[in-house]
Amino acid sequence: MSVFANLVEQLAELLQPLFHTSAAAAAIVVFTALVRLLVHPLSRAAARGQRARAALQPKVAELRKKHAKNPEKLQKAVLELHAEEKVSPLSGCLPSLLQLPAFFLLYHLFSNSTIGGEGNGLLTHQLYAAPLGGRWADALGDGGVFGGAGLVYLALFAVVAAVATFNYVRTKRTAAAGGALPVGDEGGGEQVPGLAAVGRIMPFMSYLTIITVAVVPLAAALYVVTSTTWSAVERAVLYR
Repeated sequence: MSVFANLVEQLAELLQPLFHTSAAAAAIVVFTALVRLLVHPLSRAAARGQRARAALQPKVAELRKKHAKNPEKLQKAVLELHAEEKVSPLSGCLPSLLQLPAFFLLYHLFSNSTIGGEGNGLLTHQLYAAPLGGRWADALGDGGVFGGAGLVYLALFAVVAAVATFNYVRTKRTAAAGGALPVGDEGGGEQVPGLAAVGRIMPFMSYLTIITVAVVPLAAALYVVTSTTWSAVERAVLYR
């Protein structure tokens, strides 16, 4: 963890002339972008996989008619079809899973008062008036909703809500047009029985990111907001 802390500190020093007291927050945004760049090839592969799954829809429709009264046989037949065509129905989940270690690393880094037996200097950094190690509850107790730190969180909540709304509208339009959707978007799980219900719920899950932003340290919240925004833009491009 100390190596990662040094990385954040060094990035903050490089960005300090531009962002001053918010340099560490900018460093976290840059770090998030680097992580997303690393997994971008997997995201592109997931998009190709989704297009392949979309191409199988006519065959899946035939299987639904053939096994309409036997859900177990339908599920088995659909999975066998994906295996024959060498298409993974869950390949789109891999990019998200590979980002979790980076998120948890930031979470623990800004939740601990010491690193390697020494004081955690990163906790002294702020995003404007909000400490990077603080949470929304701390902001509410120090100035309230419209205090200096509270306004930082309101801005983050607004970004998350805007991204979630963008995802929801894009998903609805794509589904109405009959286009291919990534796994996790509405309709993306229809080819695999049992995932359809999840697909209907997922467009609303983006709004729950607001809860995550509220309860984790601000540094981890910045990672979530940046990564979520990146995902929205990336999916709009890859699945257009």
